[in-house]
Amino acid sequence: MIVDIYTHIFPERFFQELERGSPKLGNMGKRLRGVKKLFDLDLRFRDMDEIGADYRQIISLPNPPLEDIAEGEVANNLAKVANDSMAELCAKHPDRFPAFAAAVSMHDVDFSIREAERAIRMGARGVQTFTNIAGHPLDEPRFRPFFAAMAAHDLPVWLHPARTSAMADYASEPRSRFEMWWCFGWPYETTIAMCRLVFDGIYDRHPKLKIITHHLGGGMIPFFDGRIGAGMEVLGQRTLDEDHTKVLSSLKRPHLEYFKEFYADTAMFGGTYGLPCGLEFFGGDKVVFASDAPLAGIPMHIKALDGLNLDAVTYKKIMHGNAEKLLNMRIS
Repeated sequence: MIVDIYTHIFPERFFQELERGSPKLGNMGKRLRGVKKLFDLDLRFRDMDEIGADYRQIISLPNPPLEDIAEGEVANNLAKVANDSMAELCAKHPDRFPAFAAAVSMHDVDFSIREAERAIRMGARGVQTFTNIAGHPLDEPRFRPFFAAMAAHDLPVWLHPARTSAMADYASEPRSRFEMWWCFGWPYETTIAMCRLVFDGIYDRHPKLKIITHHLGGGMIPFFDGRIGAGMEVLGQRTLDEDHTKVLSSLKRPHLEYFKEFYADTAMFGGTYGLPCGLEFFGGDKVVFASDAPLAGIPMHIKALDGLNLDAVTYKKIMHGNAEKLLNMRIS
């Protein structure tokens, strides 16, 4: 059994509503429609069948974040349509899509909490949000009720990176070049979001909160454990215009320990050097299989894991056992 916990889909009804009501969408919708497997189920199922009859996908919306392209009731309605559409797909194809990660618009936190509850009743096993909300960090106090609600549901938050070329590589340039905003910007986004949540004390408030980080914890946390751990023990001494010296002492545990509370997926585009590092850092109970399909190939992710020669128990946990625990459901 393989449970691919992070895959994306672009339901037809959602796309129609997106084009009709999102003036900020620009050409993004057309570009996404160019990835036919996001909406053409025949093509998608063909790829799934090549993996095997016991391969399942947990579906969620792709970029862009709803908060970047719509506001107010328009954004809220898009979330509702997306969740209705994904719930229909899961009901129609339970042997393909056993569950979905709900869409929300965090512009309106109260709405997001209500919509998450509605989506969970329809089959969602958690909620997807992004590493920043239209440029606002997730550790802003207004977002705390959302995380509290998800902790109460005992269901995960899928944390997806969000960054565009508008965030330049250098102050002298207007935009990021060579798609560095994606290649390195997305791992950086995930890493910063994780750090901000940890230093804000999210795991002291909600010790059992489940957050799934894309691309193996951003791909940066395990590799830079020394900088994050020992290097940040002097937090505040490098900053002159703001007092950070009491941040670490306000936490109940050594700060590096909190980073191991996150779950990390294997969506690394088939890369092999980062996998052992991430697996050793997060541990076999906190790593879940993901391919980012159809935006990345499925077989290369399986091949990368197979190349690690993991013991049978750990391999099964990564491929489906950890996902079933996270989602609180048995997947057959």
